[in-house]
Amino acid sequence: MNTFLQSLSAAWHNLPWDAIAGQMVYNPQSPMIFSSGVFLWLFAAFIVVYAMLHRHLAARLLFVTAFSYFFYYKSSGVYFFLLALVTCSDWLIAQRMHRTQNRAARKWLVALSLAVDLGLLAYFKYTNFFGHIVAQLTGGHFSDLSIFLPVGISFFTFQSLSYTIDVYRGKIRPLDSLLDYAFYVSFFPQLVAGPIVRASDFIPQIRRPLRVTRDMVGTGLWFIICGLFKKAVISDYISVNFVERVFADPSLYSGLENLLGVYGYALQIYCDFSGYSDMAIGIALLMGFRFNINFNSPYKSASITEFWRRWHISLSSWLRDYLYISLGGNRKGKVRQYLNLFITMFLGGLWHGASWNFVAWGSLHGVALMVHKMWMSLTGQKTGVPHRHRWVQVLCVIGTFHFACLCWIFFRNKEFASSMTMLNQIFTNFHPELLGQLVTGYWHVMALMALGFLLHFVPDRIENRCKQAFVRLPMFCYVIALVVMVVIIIQVKSSDIQPFIYFQF
Repeated sequence: MNTFLQSLSAAWHNLPWDAIAGQMVYNPQSPMIFSSGVFLWLFAAFIVVYAMLHRHLAARLLFVTAFSYFFYYKSSGVYFFLLALVTCSDWLIAQRMHRTQNRAARKWLVALSLAVDLGLLAYFKYTNFFGHIVAQLTGGHFSDLSIFLPVGISFFTFQSLSYTIDVYRGKIRPLDSLLDYAFYVSFFPQLVAGPIVRASDFIPQIRRPLRVTRDMVGTGLWFIICGLFKKAVISDYISVNFVERVFADPSLYSGLENLLGVYGYALQIYCDFSGYSDMAIGIALLMGFRFNINFNSPYKSASITEFWRRWHISLSSWLRDYLYISLGGNRKGKVRQYLNLFITMFLGGLWHGASWNFVAWGSLHGVALMVHKMWMSLTGQKTGVPHRHRWVQVLCVIGTFHFACLCWIFFRNKEFASSMTMLNQIFTNFHPELLGQLVTGYWHVMALMALGFLLHFVPDRIENRCKQAFVRLPMFCYVIALVVMVVIIIQVKSSDIQPFIYFQF
């Protein structure tokens, strides 16, 4: 026994405590993401403690909230205080709003919530952008301020705003417990990159008895494995080995290479963002919470309107319910409806980032939505696509996909001039004869791109059957599938961690 205890003590002292302690400290070069080994180990320990607290609601809420703040600290450092500021201010505002029946006072309170949340967003995201605009208009000079953009600030401010606006509209009652509200705003699965979870959907789940069924475990692991494959295998590999090279300097590549780079980015951003959403949905399911789906095969869309019903559903529905409808929606005539659509997408572009590229991206989508609504109005069609003609449907899908790809050029490039260079290369310097050489030289990338698009266009019924078959497997098969996915990720991953694209928003 003494020998065993001595061996155990030696093993304990020989653990790399310095390295372990280093993993607990924020590293701007290595933010915590779901696909990292550190997170997987931490989550394994987290879920054990979480299960032990299943009968202790207050302790469980406090534990998850503390872990969520630690998760955000590992993503953005000391800026977790902004999360606490937004949480406390909106909770207090909602409490005050509920207690007063004075309509003018309620308007001032919801305006205060907007000022706090959007004020933080404006400072951290748009100070330098608008500073340069003002300097150009006045003939002055503006030097960029050194402002760190906290990860996911757009997500948690919009999420918190949905709460205060819904309280103002009388759709929900404010929470009496600050802990409950902090739990909702900081819930780590969706904290830094969405989906934007509505208070009306999430809050009723907080105090329900914790119940995680076998189907929830199977479905959650299915989403996690699919998300890991999308993000860590397809998205990261084609990004590092092809897409980043093309977008770094489009002028060095032919139009064909630029076009393939755009196709690659279309797949990369979809796999990156939908992969994160899948993992968030899966992790939440393992904890007994349900999120709405955030992506629904958007490149299957036959119109730009349908695209926005399938892409980043939580954001597009948020913009519709809290911006488009607030502007008047379609209640004030056709001209006003078209203008409201454009304004919504223009501001949606700015939400993504402070640059003229994002302005162009949002404006292009706004104009496309206006044109499609006009077409629907002129033809009297509900969808804008005559579905009785299969070949027309296919052409519409191809056209919508290529329009989305055109817009991705502006979304991905940092400089507007780079976007124009890429377009110039595609339309004036194409060189289709390079296709065979490209496929041979980048066959790993092209094979993954082909696989990614193939999986994307798999019919929904087949995808659902595969998910149901996975859920029915024995529990040990889940473990094997997860281990196999981790091994695949280790084999294909690059040396540097590839943060999720939407971390910057």
